[in-house]
Amino acid sequence: TWQFRDVSEKSWRPAFVPGCVHTDLIAAGRIKDPFFGSTEHDLQWIGERDWEYRRFFSLTKEALTAEVTELIAEGLDTVAVVSINGQHVGRSENMFVQHRWSVRPYLRAGSNELRVIFRSAAKFIRTERTDFTPPREYCDPVGNAVRLRKQPCQFGWDWAPRLITAGIWRDIGLVSGSANRLLHAHVAQQHGPTCAVTLTVTSGFSVRAEEVEVTVVCCRDGAEVGRASTRGAPVSLVVTHAELWWPAGQGEQPLYDLSISARDANNRDLGVLHRRVGLRTIVLDQHVDSWGKTFQFVVNGRPVFAKGANWVPAHSFVATLTRERYARDLVAARDAHMNCLRLWGGGIYEHEHFYDLCDELGLLVWHDFMFSCAVYPYDESFLQSVRMEAIDQVKRLQHRACLALWCGNNEVAQLNIKFLQENLALKRGYEELFHRLLPAVVAAHDGATAYWPSSEWRGTFESGHALGEKGGDSHYWDVWHARHPVKDYEKWAFRFCSEFGMQSYSSTATNATFCPEDDTNVFGSAMENHQKNAQGNQVILDYVFRRYRFPRQQSHLIYLSQLNQAYCIQVGVEHYRRLMPRCMGALYWQLNDCWPATSWSSIEFTGRWKALHHAARRFNAPALVSVHVPGEETTGIGNQRLSTVNEVHLFTVYDAPNPAQGLLSWRLVLLDGTTLRKGQKRVRLRAGESVRQKTLRLAHFLKAHGADRGYLRVQLEIGAAKVSEQTVFLTAPRFMALPKAVIRTSVKLESHRRATLSFQSKAFQHAVEFDLPGLPHQPEDNYFDLYPGERRRISVCFDHPVSRQQIRDALRYHSLADTYD
Repeated sequence: TWQFRDVSEKSWRPAFVPGCVHTDLIAAGRIKDPFFGSTEHDLQWIGERDWEYRRFFSLTKEALTAEVTELIAEGLDTVAVVSINGQHVGRSENMFVQHRWSVRPYLRAGSNELRVIFRSAAKFIRTERTDFTPPREYCDPVGNAVRLRKQPCQFGWDWAPRLITAGIWRDIGLVSGSANRLLHAHVAQQHGPTCAVTLTVTSGFSVRAEEVEVTVVCCRDGAEVGRASTRGAPVSLVVTHAELWWPAGQGEQPLYDLSISARDANNRDLGVLHRRVGLRTIVLDQHVDSWGKTFQFVVNGRPVFAKGANWVPAHSFVATLTRERYARDLVAARDAHMNCLRLWGGGIYEHEHFYDLCDELGLLVWHDFMFSCAVYPYDESFLQSVRMEAIDQVKRLQHRACLALWCGNNEVAQLNIKFLQENLALKRGYEELFHRLLPAVVAAHDGATAYWPSSEWRGTFESGHALGEKGGDSHYWDVWHARHPVKDYEKWAFRFCSEFGMQSYSSTATNATFCPEDDTNVFGSAMENHQKNAQGNQVILDYVFRRYRFPRQQSHLIYLSQLNQAYCIQVGVEHYRRLMPRCMGALYWQLNDCWPATSWSSIEFTGRWKALHHAARRFNAPALVSVHVPGEETTGIGNQRLSTVNEVHLFTVYDAPNPAQGLLSWRLVLLDGTTLRKGQKRVRLRAGESVRQKTLRLAHFLKAHGADRGYLRVQLEIGAAKVSEQTVFLTAPRFMALPKAVIRTSVKLESHRRATLSFQSKAFQHAVEFDLPGLPHQPEDNYFDLYPGERRRISVCFDHPVSRQQIRDALRYHSLADTYD
């Protein structure tokens, strides 16, 4: 029933609300897939046009008898003018603000018309706030997107296309009722010394009235566990025998449903609100210790190491996102033993589905406000718009169990320290926004969740990695952007590393969704358009060929890029986990993608797990065996290989809540299968402990055999279960004559949609990747090592019923050695 048009045209076309002009143009057959090939460049005209949406609706005379009728627009993208029956209702210049306009005078019995005109955002940022230009642009290729409160990465980023949307991106509707209405509810928790939690609900109304009675009912799994009413004051009720909410891996995620209703003195219904809460305390703990100041989340009194990644919008057209689409990537995060996501400040305040799922899955949310990289305006009208935005979002989200931290911005201070130090007015404007306005909103409308002004931030406008060893959070990009060796992760003992990453190519299957058949080369126009980091391909190749040999074909190069990405992030994460409790967080960049692309993600846009995500399931394991190899291999005069490696340290890292007993074992093996040395040790595993359990001196082995001829296999068992395992090379795999051998496979069909695949080889096979082209599936593991004579069983789930023969016909696999000439 909605229609849209280019304002310069007369004809109207069907539209979908919530939605955006790009998706409506696609549905109308007016444009091609924006993600295909280089189509993005051909669609820049869309952001230059003004667009109009309309809808006709009917009202009865009875519907017009209410005291108040409001038009509620939860999200207009972005420069919008709203009218009803030709009468101006309101306007917006902020994508993130909810609007409530009283429209009773504009309505009539019978047919009515609602129109929304969206002015070109591209034109807006060229013509408005022209007295402010950021001193430097970082990711906006055209510039000045900061002049408008709109999703930053729509204007282009180093992993995102420039697709400037317009439209009604969240719900819009009419609400009629009494002049006084229940608008919002603030939920506070007070945890007592026993298992009792006091919930205090403070309600907000359109008209303040002391005689209003508010009733709060609290239920757990449909059973009432508390009820209270009061008139003219906050409502408090006590939940006895409270079940606490915990992050994933630390306990369960019980959730309580609150029903908040209000009636006035005449017993008229003023509305009902529903909130779902988890009973927990979350504190950003920064106490003084022997290294400086801690930076850690303490949940229900227990310090929790934050394991996870950074979250970006899951689609370039965010209005299209569904609960199922969010669940695909968020469940994958939980399945990789993550307990925390950083919602990055260049995207959007997410849909309720995102927060619902994080509550249910136990994923803490470090929540940036939507500011990223470049310096922002600070005139009064801009600050007032931000204030409204922040109030709306903090009120909307403060009750969420998953909400761990409000953060002012992404890297604005970090990237602009020089400009802020040199320009006093710019610094004052920055501080007004991020050090006064936003923390004041959080204090007034949340009151429990901590605020952090920027990421990274160490409490000062000074810079340097050494500061991150003393306190605050750090973004470490010397590996990748500065092309430093991967071992440089181990140079710094950060208190919390909230960004670090390595790119890889997406799989050939994902690339096929956007590459024309005659343009699939990674340096061709289609792939280059989907690589938004200017030097990205060169950097990928640089790191890949430091570690691996030249591949036989492009699919193998893609595979090597993913192996390299997994290796790099594993080195970083395991270093930070071994530092526990000095370091208490490792969030790599990034979990997901907004379109199919070459990027830092561990989950491809299509949902396929890269090698990194499978590795993350291993290196985030609650009980981890981690091998530190001090020293490094370098190249000297004459291209001679020089190495300072002569020992390895075997660590156990444990962050599960309950202690355990384990068996640590190791085996030094030649590539021909000969075991030269082995041993084992009983170990005690205690929550929050990283322990160096054993140092192996390898000088004799290295002298006798060299680093190229063997590997170290280490594993950790708890009871009969092998909970962690690593293969450690003492040199880059490109120098090793890895054996080639037949891999024997078998398929056992467990059900119509689940099978067990078995792999076995007589020789050591490194990083075995398998695929089932044409059969959408999710394996429990991939990119795994096969040890001589041992059978590896992998469970695989399928999207549709399959037969054993279909699986056998589709199965493809190879190891690292198979990729070399």
